[in-house]
Amino acid sequence: MNFRISCLVLVLLVSAAGRRTFAQSATEAISEDGKYRTVTDVPYRTGEGLTDYMKERCRLDVYYPTGVKGFSTVVWFHGGGLKAGKRSVPKQLKEQGIAVVAVNYRLHPKVKAPAYIEDAAASVAWTIRNIEKYGGSSKRVFVSGHSAGGYLTSMVGLDKRWLAAHDVDADSIAGLIPFSGHTITHFTVRAERGIDGKQPIIDDMAPLFHVRKDAPPLLLITGDRELEILGRYEENAYLWRMMQVVEHPDTKLFELDGFNHGQMAVPAHPLLLRFVKRISSGE
Repeated sequence: MNFRISCLVLVLLVSAAGRRTFAQSATEAISEDGKYRTVTDVPYRTGEGLTDYMKERCRLDVYYPTGVKGFSTVVWFHGGGLKAGKRSVPKQLKEQGIAVVAVNYRLHPKVKAPAYIEDAAASVAWTIRNIEKYGGSSKRVFVSGHSAGGYLTSMVGLDKRWLAAHDVDADSIAGLIPFSGHTITHFTVRAERGIDGKQPIIDDMAPLFHVRKDAPPLLLITGDRELEILGRYEENAYLWRMMQVVEHPDTKLFELDGFNHGQMAVPAHPLLLRFVKRISSGE
């Protein structure tokens, strides 16, 4: 009787292990043409001391080409004012010969600054350390995002302390491509401090505060200055100017005429792809 019970337990354990293996492999979805694969819901923060909210939000998806080695990767941060939004791979970046790492990060009001910047840095560090497992090059990791995601892009790439916390040099990023991101202190950060949304602040939570000559190549893209969120083009134009002042060798600014803040992302993606190709090829 005991032998029969033991055999039954063994069968059940093997069956359960098989189900776990299937559940894990089911997170990989192969696109119809079979040339790209997506690995979903990957935690980029691990270890002890994580809150339930960190375990929930600090996750990413990796979309990458198969059968290719040394490809470039774009870490993509969603928008939403640091208060809303969820990760997704922009369709304009799919099937372009690159990988896209789409990131979730913690949001206000459940957290306050600099939690979301810390998450952004953790996800970039994870990508630099892990993308070669998928076939990519750790030397060709670009960072981009729209609106709040653009702000996070600039903060992680210009203020070196956030990646330094993970023993990663921000200058190892191949390039920064913020879409319509704040370059002054973000309005949500100002709201957390009781500062009016129309009061511009440039402190250590502002990308402008961290202008430096040795930063990664920088591509600034905004919508039409007359249609954008208040002052968004002018902020980016000032960052462009100050990067010229410090003699940064590769900062470019594009204003997309006729497109407002929400509309500008779609026509901005071809500019991103051109930038990635140029930097990756060493042109």
